[in-house]
Amino acid sequence: MDFAEQRQAMVAHLRERQDISDSVAAALLAVPRHLFLPGVDPEDAYRDEPIVTKRDDAGRPISSSSQPAIMATMLDQLGVEPGHRVLEIGAGTGYNAALLAHLAGPAGHVVSMDIDEDVVAGAGRHLAAAGATRVEAVCADGAQGYAERAPYDRVIATVGVWDLAPAWLEQLGAGGRLVAPLDLRGVQVSVALERAGDHWAARSVVPCGFMRMRGAFAGPEAVVVLRRDPELMLGLPEWRELGDVLGALDTEPAEVPVGGGEAPYGPGVTMWLALHDTRCCLLTGRLGQGFGMSAGLVDGDAIALLAGEGAHVARGRAPTGPGLAAQGHGPGGAALAADLAGHVRAWAAAGHPEAGDLRIRAYPGSAPGDGRGTVVPKRHTTLVVDFG
Repeated sequence: MDFAEQRQAMVAHLRERQDISDSVAAALLAVPRHLFLPGVDPEDAYRDEPIVTKRDDAGRPISSSSQPAIMATMLDQLGVEPGHRVLEIGAGTGYNAALLAHLAGPAGHVVSMDIDEDVVAGAGRHLAAAGATRVEAVCADGAQGYAERAPYDRVIATVGVWDLAPAWLEQLGAGGRLVAPLDLRGVQVSVALERAGDHWAARSVVPCGFMRMRGAFAGPEAVVVLRRDPELMLGLPEWRELGDVLGALDTEPAEVPVGGGEAPYGPGVTMWLALHDTRCCLLTGRLGQGFGMSAGLVDGDAIALLAGEGAHVARGRAPTGPGLAAQGHGPGGAALAADLAGHVRAWAAAGHPEAGDLRIRAYPGSAPGDGRGTVVPKRHTTLVVDFG
């Protein structure tokens, strides 16, 4: 069975919730995702959910088939056209590479790289099973790019990156575009970057969440597995010692109201916290009744999370009053919740900016001292970020 009806249902579901170009929708309809997930029930393969395919010894996910919704968004950010040469960093199951090959057409070519031999071998088998012949799967550290096929019209990273690898920028041809899940102090946004004189400027920004890049180009971000079943993970901008956070989440919270009954909440709060407080964290996993994520603050044995419409908390508690609330768990949780509520109020006073309002400039080396935006130094580049 080719499960064409399931693909049609998946695409219809996605188009009800987001804008998807006709070309990307056609690729999603044409490429059979279940062939890239041979150990998964085909019905499950067409749900709009990420599917973990490999974990490390500590139980941390290190390879997956990404959620179709964010895949579609990033493909539209990338804007692959027929005849394009595309470099993909992070082969995964090979599914995204097959979508890229469909978009690039018979005259195009896709190189998909991964650091793990077994991942590359599996992607190759899946691509062959799906008849995706215009993809070259390469086992190597993606941070070095693949100079043998350069220059590329498009480069996409399907793994979270802390910094922009110089090789990616060097191997992009004139008018090229790079799309990557870029780290902003522990929080990721998918950024589409193009050259703008002496730097790279974002033409679109959307929130996302991807497994982090490994190897020599890995950043300082840390993922702490709090619980394996059901899965619950805590993302940090960099490693630091914490207390019994999981135990804290089992305690009754101290609640601090944020605002009125119509206080809005969106991914922009996560961006705001990341840029304004080094204690920012991202809790991801089975939260309440389903999979989700929540931004908050964590310090020692205490953690504070948002509760209310659009916000998730670990045990699914609703706030006791109207609107949004910060709920602090563990010793010192009340003070942490007060700080979190203060950040959300500041975000609201700024006009509720969202991830799409972010302006991101990436400079090789250091950035000009023009005083605009938050400066986020990386290893090879310096980001200047502000809410436009």
